Amino acid sequence: MQTKGHSRHFIYTDWILIETQFDPEQLHSKETVFTIGNGYLGTRGSFEEGYPHALPATFIHGVYDDVPVVYTELVNCPDWLPLIVIVNGDRFRLDQGEILRYDRQLDLRQGLLIRAVRWRSPSGNTIDISFERFASLADPHVLALRCHITPVDFEGLIEIQASINGYPENQGFNHWEGLDQGKIDQGIWLQRRTRSSRIELGMAAKVTILGSEASLQVNTAPGYPTLSTSFLAKVQQTVTVEKIVTVFTSREIDTPVPAAQEKLVHLPDYATLLKANQQAWDEVWQQSDILIEGDSTATFAVRYNLFQLLIAAPRHDDKVSIPAKTLSGFGYRGHIFWDTEIFMQPLFLFTQPAIARNLLSYRWHTLPGARRKAAHYGYKGAMFAWESADTGDEVTPRWAIGSDFYGEDVRIWCRDREIHINADIPYAVWNYWQATGDDDWMQKCGAEIILDAAIFWGSRVEFNPERERYEIRGVIGADEYHEFVHNNAFTNRMAQWHLEKAIAIYDWLAHKFPERATELEQNLKLTPEERSHWQEIVAKILFLYDPSTELIEQFEGFFQSEDINLADYEPRDRSMQAILGIDKTNKCQVLKQPDVLMLLYLMRESADFPYNEKALQTNWDYYAPRTDITYGSSLGPSVQAILASDLGKSTEAYEQFMRALMVDLEDNRGNTNDGIHGASAGGIWQAVIFGFGGIQLTENGPVANPHLPPGWTRLKFKLHWRGKWHDFDLHEGVGTGEQGSRGAGEQGSRGEVAVSFSPPPLRSFAPLPLMPDAQSPIPNIQGFIFDLDGVLTDTAELHYLAWKKLADEEGIPFNREANEALRGVSRRASLMLIIADRPYSEAQIEEMMERKNRYYVEFIQNMTPQDLLPGAIALLDELRQADIKIGIGSASKNARTVLERLGIADKVDAIADGYSVQEPKPAPDLFLYAAKQLGIEPEQSVVVEDAAAGVEAALAAGMWAVGLGPVERVGAAHIVLPGLAGIKWADLREQLSNISRQKQ
Repeated sequence: MQTKGHSRHFIYTDWILIETQFDPEQLHSKETVFTIGNGYLGTRGSFEEGYPHALPATFIHGVYDDVPVVYTELVNCPDWLPLIVIVNGDRFRLDQGEILRYDRQLDLRQGLLIRAVRWRSPSGNTIDISFERFASLADPHVLALRCHITPVDFEGLIEIQASINGYPENQGFNHWEGLDQGKIDQGIWLQRRTRSSRIELGMAAKVTILGSEASLQVNTAPGYPTLSTSFLAKVQQTVTVEKIVTVFTSREIDTPVPAAQEKLVHLPDYATLLKANQQAWDEVWQQSDILIEGDSTATFAVRYNLFQLLIAAPRHDDKVSIPAKTLSGFGYRGHIFWDTEIFMQPLFLFTQPAIARNLLSYRWHTLPGARRKAAHYGYKGAMFAWESADTGDEVTPRWAIGSDFYGEDVRIWCRDREIHINADIPYAVWNYWQATGDDDWMQKCGAEIILDAAIFWGSRVEFNPERERYEIRGVIGADEYHEFVHNNAFTNRMAQWHLEKAIAIYDWLAHKFPERATELEQNLKLTPEERSHWQEIVAKILFLYDPSTELIEQFEGFFQSEDINLADYEPRDRSMQAILGIDKTNKCQVLKQPDVLMLLYLMRESADFPYNEKALQTNWDYYAPRTDITYGSSLGPSVQAILASDLGKSTEAYEQFMRALMVDLEDNRGNTNDGIHGASAGGIWQAVIFGFGGIQLTENGPVANPHLPPGWTRLKFKLHWRGKWHDFDLHEGVGTGEQGSRGAGEQGSRGEVAVSFSPPPLRSFAPLPLMPDAQSPIPNIQGFIFDLDGVLTDTAELHYLAWKKLADEEGIPFNREANEALRGVSRRASLMLIIADRPYSEAQIEEMMERKNRYYVEFIQNMTPQDLLPGAIALLDELRQADIKIGIGSASKNARTVLERLGIADKVDAIADGYSVQEPKPAPDLFLYAAKQLGIEPEQSVVVEDAAAGVEAALAAGMWAVGLGPVERVGAAHIVLPGLAGIKWADLREQLSNISRQKQ
């Protein structure tokens, strides 16, 4: 299925984001949206040829540098993208000439960004240019770019310039010093070093030209080494330019330039690198994918948000973490907040725990910086920075410069007062330990984080003798609209929770790792008196709430603040703080984001005080209407979606979920240009799993109590818990019980289910429509859509063998005659026909479908081009020569694998397979999806099918149908043939014309 984005010129399929029109007004936000990466670096979706005022950027984890006087920031690294195409003297650029066609796609399944343009130059030459790029997930130091160039209506000189831009800027500031550059065999290289942090970078690039005789020249202009070539282009002849880049920094290797050069020399070609990247993504999606049925927008958008976190997650480095804006923009200057531990980390904790460990190890490595901050403020222990970079020292800017030239600068108090992060990080450390049982990491790293941060609380609290209570005064809570408050409920309770866990860890270490306990006692100056002090704080910390109603006061005096009705300010397009001003907002009961509700969410999983159903309902009723959920913090909507789901407020839960889900795709806050909202993306995962999936963690493993939103018919995912995988397949109308995880607590079968996540090929443009004369009976056919089984190859035999093997194992009679009834039928429907009325549970049915698929995949691995049916390859080649687009419309989820084994993947322009739509044949969805991918209308499409259901689907789609096989099976088709042997496009066109003439 596919849906359209709101005014963003977007189409969403299950896996692919398609932009159908270039809008210069959205240039910067789209650069963010089309970011690619691999966990080592991220590259914004800027154009290879450049565009005026664009913000191209490649950010590498951990490459920070100082801007004099002001701040530390993540550095924009040399740009590996530049690829200039000059057409008969006219430089290809989208701000000149005429854009006749435009299409940009982000394929989440393999991290591939594709852009195809038909462009008419100022001189009148029309050319098709397509770009594709990826940052290899298989090798983080490898980047690749490919460009296809096809003249449409001219012959002439094409010039290519492929460069490395050594002058990147962070919005006006260049962090790099030039060291050296040069050329190697078929390549160039660049050496740079950051001005303050002295991090050295080496980048190398090589270019390959395919489809034309062209020699390369090297130009080593300072800071801009370039490989260039030119060739005489012919009409409809495609020339391909492949640019492969390697990059290293001195953070991971002492000699980055030789490392980049050496790797470049030994790399295989683009296609091989792409396949390795694809396989790496297959493995990641096997662990992290979420399948939603019944909501096509959510199906894609959830995967999109996961993708943006996956490409920003450090896979091989435990000294870095994910910035608030990931690696996609200049916002917050690449700094790390509590966003990572509280919002982003759970995704990795339950799907890729090694990455979760890396994120937390970053905090362990930066403890020295946290200790320096505590000492600066006169406290003990470790005081984590509100904004952190490479060392863990505080890097929050002290002042924010306003947009008003004559206005006052704004003091940023978060660095001084927003101290709840000191409990948020231990909260994430504790949860990692609970979910993984990783005692080794806990005693080496985690315990030190928890204990040293606890020492800070011991020195930060104040004892009020009149109340006989410990207080924490002068703070900012999770709600940043109130900048100087006392006894914030979130901060006080999280500090109390933290100290409770610190005592438990202290005792655990002494019992299980006494040597490490002694070491930490000495290094941190921990004493029995300190432990007793913690216990006293836990017992006597002030927490303001009414036990009878369970209403919690957000901070001392909040209820006496001025109450306002947010509805009185609607409609609006900015935050309440922007409307009221900072001083007025400080004095009102209006929240930037959930504060008390955030506390309840964090205590929800373990049902710790103050969480219970009554407290949730009471505090929701009070605080939700007072929260600026639309233009306050982007962290809020996902949390409210989860809690609303708990309260049975399904409409409100879904509304808040969608607000978080589309924050970047629809740019609904107007700041996507700054970078991806990483915390919101992480909150989306939690909203789906813990909110709608209702996951609860028990000693026996996770179980589900689902609250699926209206319209969702299925929610499928897997979780890793204490060394085991747990599969969940939740369906509409199913509540609690064992269904929760297909046998809650059982180990999943990762690695046994052969599911292909192979990418579709580059979607080419359909030819410009040739409009026939009004009197002409010739149909305007622009594309053919082929079924696979029984049409191009006889995989029906392999399906039969797989079903036969399964049936034999289950003791069910099954033969070729029974197999005939399965032709054109989905896997589930086929299995239902085979088992008839035999009693099988849903879990058993799922297992049998996966087992059959595994057998089928094993069989297709032996396929070769020899398995193509007679006439197939000849017809495909003839259609391509006639500029007819070719698509595949197969219900099989292994269609791409079959095409690769048959050797015809490069002959296909689009694939619609079992992953593409929800409704199988005879519904027309699959063929309509294929036509949309081809860029043609249904009436311009011919479907070739061998099953009655397929013919019915084609007719329902309003397409021409060619049936292969006996009339009794495919007789409803416009044309019926025994097979493709000897079939010519000219003959088919003549027959279709005759049918069209008869209709007239």
